[in-house]
Amino acid sequence: MFDLIVATCAMIGAVPLMFVLWLLVRISLGRPALFCQLRPGLNGRPFTLFKFRTMREACDSRGDPLSDAQRLTKFGSFLRNTSLDELPELFNVLKGDMSLVGPRPLLMRYLPRYSPQQARRHEVKPGLTGWAQINGRNAASWDKKFALDVWYVDNLSFWLDVRIMVRTFRTTISRHGISQPGHATMPEFMGNGQQEG
Repeated sequence: MFDLIVATCAMIGAVPLMFVLWLLVRISLGRPALFCQLRPGLNGRPFTLFKFRTMREACDSRGDPLSDAQRLTKFGSFLRNTSLDELPELFNVLKGDMSLVGPRPLLMRYLPRYSPQQARRHEVKPGLTGWAQINGRNAASWDKKFALDVWYVDNLSFWLDVRIMVRTFRTTISRHGISQPGHATMPEFMGNGQQEG
């Protein structure tokens, strides 16, 4: 109920801004303005995540997508730095696929790479923000992020969610931990303590 009330109020207030951002993304990147991708939700069940596009579609001579750093546009970087690209995820909260607070929804291909302990992050709904996001964000290692996610699962409470939401505003404004050094985004999680990049 808390998710529904807050997400509804946020959507009402954010509609004008979301329309402007949608228009700017359409102008800078073309169609579609939204990035839609299957992500694992509660208990690993897939759902369609909505975000504003931040990268252009570009491939090398072999037809393989260029790196994130090469495809990320200046406007896309601004959206990521301010987390404005995640505003459409409010639709996911209203649909019940996500919560306001919880472990961030990652990629479907990561599911078989988790250890049993890491996989416990899917015992709750994924969130717009989470304990890992206010304790390192993308600058933290995968092992640390997953440990923070599982800690959240074990200590879940209403007041912890409120605390996380308040601290999220501070983290977003400070733009702390947006990416890891040397990476435009987060390097891929390869499992078994290994990561690409």
